[in-house]
Amino acid sequence: MKADFNNSHVAVIGAGPAGLTAAFELAKNGLTLIVLEASPFIGGISRTHVWNDNHIDIGGHRFLTKSAVVKHLWEEMMDEPMLRVPRLSRIYYKGKFFQYPLQIGNTLSNLGVIESVRMLLSYLYSSIAPIKPEDSFEDWVRNRFGDRLYRTFFKTYTEKVWGIPCTEIRADWAAQRIHGLSFVSAVMNALRDSGRVKSLSMTFDYPRLGPGMLWESAAGKIEKMGGTVIREASVKRLHHFEGRVTALDFEHEGKTHTIHPNQVISSMPISTLTKILDPAPPEIVINSASGLKYRDFLIVALACSKPDVFPDNWIYIHSPDVRVGRIQNFRNWSPHMVAPDNETTLGMEYFCSRGDDLWTRSDTDLITLAKKEISSLGLIAESALGEGFVIRELNAYPVYDAEYKAHVDTLRAYYTTFANLQTVGRNGMHRYNNQDHSMLAGHHAALRLLGRPELDPWEVNTERSYYEEQILNSDERHKATAILAAEITMPHEKS
Repeated sequence: MKADFNNSHVAVIGAGPAGLTAAFELAKNGLTLIVLEASPFIGGISRTHVWNDNHIDIGGHRFLTKSAVVKHLWEEMMDEPMLRVPRLSRIYYKGKFFQYPLQIGNTLSNLGVIESVRMLLSYLYSSIAPIKPEDSFEDWVRNRFGDRLYRTFFKTYTEKVWGIPCTEIRADWAAQRIHGLSFVSAVMNALRDSGRVKSLSMTFDYPRLGPGMLWESAAGKIEKMGGTVIREASVKRLHHFEGRVTALDFEHEGKTHTIHPNQVISSMPISTLTKILDPAPPEIVINSASGLKYRDFLIVALACSKPDVFPDNWIYIHSPDVRVGRIQNFRNWSPHMVAPDNETTLGMEYFCSRGDDLWTRSDTDLITLAKKEISSLGLIAESALGEGFVIRELNAYPVYDAEYKAHVDTLRAYYTTFANLQTVGRNGMHRYNNQDHSMLAGHHAALRLLGRPELDPWEVNTERSYYEEQILNSDERHKATAILAAEITMPHEKS
C-alpha cells in the first residue's frame, strides 16, 4: 500500500464492476489512481463469497454481452479462460417446471387446455380494451399479455422482488427490461422454436470460481500497473468549490485521511454521495436523494448431499406460499465452486428491506426457514441438507417507484455541473444495470476523463434494445426474444 495517497490523480469510489473497470482502463493509460472500497470485499454485488470452501455467487451472474469492449475487458482482466456453461433456468409454479424459451407443448401440458384458452381470451380482451394511460408495471404487462397470464406468472414473483404492489412499479422499468414484446410475439417465437429448441444449445461464459474471480484478478492487475486498491476505506466527505471536487476524506484502519484528487469517479449510491457533499447541495437535490428507494437481498447457502437437485443454474419460485424468490444450484454454474466434501451448494435467495421481518431474523432462523421452504416445494428432503450460511446485501436493487424518475433526473442534472466528478454503476446512477452495463458505464467514464467527452456513462442501457441486440448470432435472435418475454418478471438475469 502506498504511504502517500495524494500521489493518486484519480479517486475511484467503489470496487464493483463500474469502479474497477474505470480504474483498470485508467491504469492501462498510465494514470495514478486510488480505489476506495468501503467493504472488505472486491466486486460489489458481483463478488464471490467463500464459505467452507464453497464459492457463492451473490445473485448469479451469467457472462453474456454484445459489447466487444466488454468481451475484450473480460479477456484482459482474467488470468485464465472462462468456462463455457449450459444455460438453463425455469419457472417453478404449483409443483411444475415451465420451460423457456417458451415451448408450446410444455406450457399447455402444465396449464391444461382450459386454462390456456382462458389466458388467450384474457389476452384478446386486453387487446380490445387496453388500459390507458399506461402508467404502472401492471398496466404494461396486462396490455401486452392479458390479465390472467399477468396474475399467473408476473404478479407474485415481481412483488416478492420489489416488496411493493405492481401498481406502484413504473411502466418504464418494464419497457427498459423488455422492448417491443407481446403475447403474440412470444407465442410465435415459441411455435417457431418448438421443433428445434433442443438443437440450440444456449451457453454463457463463467469464471471457474465465480464472478469474484474476475474482479479479484482485475484489482490485482490495477495494483501491478501502479494503482492502489484499499478495502474497508469508507468515504466520509467530498469537499467541493465552484463545480469541482477539491478534497476527499475517507476512514481506513481507524484513521481519517484526506486526499486531493484531480478527478473522481463514484459508484457509491448516489443518495449516499449526496449526503456527504460539503457544502451541502440545494434542498431539492437533498430531497431527491432522500426519495430514492432500494431493495435489499439475502441469500441462504445450504450444503447439500445430493448433486442433482435440479439441472438448472437457477429456478424462479412463483409459488406465493413461500418467501424464497429464486434457488441457485452452484454445481451447475461450475463444479469447482463446490467444496470437496459437498455434492452441491444451494442458494436460497430472499428479497427484503432492511428492518423488515426477513432482514432482522437471526441466521439460525433463516437457515431453518430456507430448509423448510425448499422441502415444502418438494425439491429435496431436509435430511439431505447440511450446514447453512447467510449473506446479506444492502442496496441490491434500485426501486423504480412512482417518484424515482423525477428524483434521478434532478440528481443527474446536478452532478453534470461538476467538472471533475462522474457517477457510474447501478447505484451510482440508480439504474437497473447488468454487470456489462456497469462495466461500459465505468469504461465510458474513464475514456471521457482521457479526452472523449462524447462518451456519456448515463447513455449506457437507456433502451432495452441494447440487450435484444446482444444475442449470439442471427439464427438465435428470435429465440432470445422469447427468453426476454419470459424474463420480464425475472429481473436478475445478469451479465
